[in-house]
Amino acid sequence: MYLRNAWYVAAWPREVTNRPLARVICDEPVMLFRGENGAPVALHDMCCHRALPLSFGRVIGDRVQCGYHGYTFDRTGSCVDIPGQTLIPEHARVRSFPVVEKFHCVWIWMGEPNAADPAKIPDIWWMDHPDWKPSTPDMAPLKCDYRLIADNVLDATHLTYVHPTTIGASSIVEFEPLIEHTDTTVRISRWMMNRPPPPAYAKAGDFTGNADRWAAVEYWAPAVCVNFAGCVDVGFGGPKGDIKASPRRVELVAISLPTPETAGSCHYFFAFARAFRHDDPEMDHFFGPGMVKVFEEDFSILEAQQRMMEKYPEQKRVSTIYDRGPTLARRMLDRMIEAEVGDDA
Repeated sequence: MYLRNAWYVAAWPREVTNRPLARVICDEPVMLFRGENGAPVALHDMCCHRALPLSFGRVIGDRVQCGYHGYTFDRTGSCVDIPGQTLIPEHARVRSFPVVEKFHCVWIWMGEPNAADPAKIPDIWWMDHPDWKPSTPDMAPLKCDYRLIADNVLDATHLTYVHPTTIGASSIVEFEPLIEHTDTTVRISRWMMNRPPPPAYAKAGDFTGNADRWAAVEYWAPAVCVNFAGCVDVGFGGPKGDIKASPRRVELVAISLPTPETAGSCHYFFAFARAFRHDDPEMDHFFGPGMVKVFEEDFSILEAQQRMMEKYPEQKRVSTIYDRGPTLARRMLDRMIEAEVGDDA
């Protein structure tokens, strides 16, 4: 089951054009396109006549025409033309979904349309702030439950083993994390003081010795994870430190936006933003193709997990103290879904 009264990323803005874009979200077929005014439109991707996906058709101005018999629908989903017939049945329509373009994302609301409040779009403000330079790689279609991505990023101990040559460092298990949570968020943070920085951070910040490093992640239900990471010179880190005063500084966020497709697959949108060396082409490459390679190291892990969980659903799994964050996140999301289902009932 999915939390439907929530905003999910449906596409990057560059994906939505005057050609139909087909996507399955929360087990529902969706077709996206841009109308004449440039605003994105999302309709249920199935014609009400003979069930052909509307994405097989074509966009004509603010309307989409079915590729089977020419039924034409406006941006609200109402059928406005049936070739050879002037009478249009009242029930000749398809569902339209609220969509909003914000923070370099096209967001979609899969639940009750009247509850779709744009003010509740997750505040990933780094994507629009002049002090931060964003990067939005291509979406990665993954064959895994979207919740596994939150599990993955909420347990940073995997960095040592999955990313040893890039962002991983064994010191992460030396420092106990601080875990905080509300009804809708989980935050896990830790400082690693006076330790060797990960290889990628050492290169990005020209660190030759030890550094003070931070690693934190916030999970915002149902499908946003924000990783905060960076390094500064020894003595400038810690809760009372001043990272802005450090002679050398690496400061970045990695934003995971996994949108559920089915129970065993998702659309993994992810983005990066950095607050240093904006005009450095080398850093542009690192936080573009370079960081994609880092994320790709997770992809095979996530998909392998999904395969084994599907094959052996009854297999018991051991949990450790580092699983507290993912467990809190899962329970929180379950409560939200149960409350929503109860309200609908």
